[in-house]
Amino acid sequence: MHSERRRQYLQAIGIELWTARRGHAGRAADAAAGGMAPADSRLAATAPEARAPGRPACAAGAPADLTAQWEALRAEVLTCKRCPLHATRTQGVLGVGPRRADWLVIGEAPGAEEDRRGEPFVGVAGQLLDAMLRAIGLDRRSNVYIANVLKSRPPGNRDPKPDEVAACLPYLVRQIALLQPKIMLAVGRIAAQNLLDTDAPLARLRGRVHAFGEMNTPLVVTYHPAYLLRTPADKRKAWEDLKFARSVYQQLIQGTANDGHRS
Repeated sequence: MHSERRRQYLQAIGIELWTARRGHAGRAADAAAGGMAPADSRLAATAPEARAPGRPACAAGAPADLTAQWEALRAEVLTCKRCPLHATRTQGVLGVGPRRADWLVIGEAPGAEEDRRGEPFVGVAGQLLDAMLRAIGLDRRSNVYIANVLKSRPPGNRDPKPDEVAACLPYLVRQIALLQPKIMLAVGRIAAQNLLDTDAPLARLRGRVHAFGEMNTPLVVTYHPAYLLRTPADKRKAWEDLKFARSVYQQLIQGTANDGHRS
């Protein structure tokens, strides 16, 4: 991405760019251009090797069978009555993005605006999420799919209940099977804890590569955009998370390419 455009995106996120002294030129270039930082040793220790082999490439146009499966899943979500949330929601919110995507971003649950419009992350927090994704070269309409753990809005935007998560999680598992993402980005403590079935604090979950589901899909954790709007001082930490996630993804891509050359 052009350095000036990236600078604008980082400013939109709220990241102040610093110019390092000559002795730190490499770090300055990474901060100013948003380039990939060297892979953290934590990646080599924790990245699931099962995800490195080649995966089917994202198709420019979804096959007819894939389209039919997505439409069936969407219809099920729109008419779902697996938990009491169906009685208070406006509509089920499946997700948004291409039907094959390398990146899958997962939030907690639809808010009021998402419930009204039927699309995740469309409010002010969604605008910040879009800026965060653009900063690492992603866009919800082209190369990233965005969804929530819950497909129905909890009243008053309260935290999801365990039975609600249990009812909705099979929908997410089916989405993953259809999307075949190479990496998942969990935004916020609630999403991360429910996806990883843990009560560990966000600080302990960040900066590591976790694995989700039977496919051991690599999963990286960062802050929820709504939290960053309330606590802008943590935006720089979120930027580090995004760069880490990108480095994980790029290593996965390189591993796929290397496997292809050896076959």
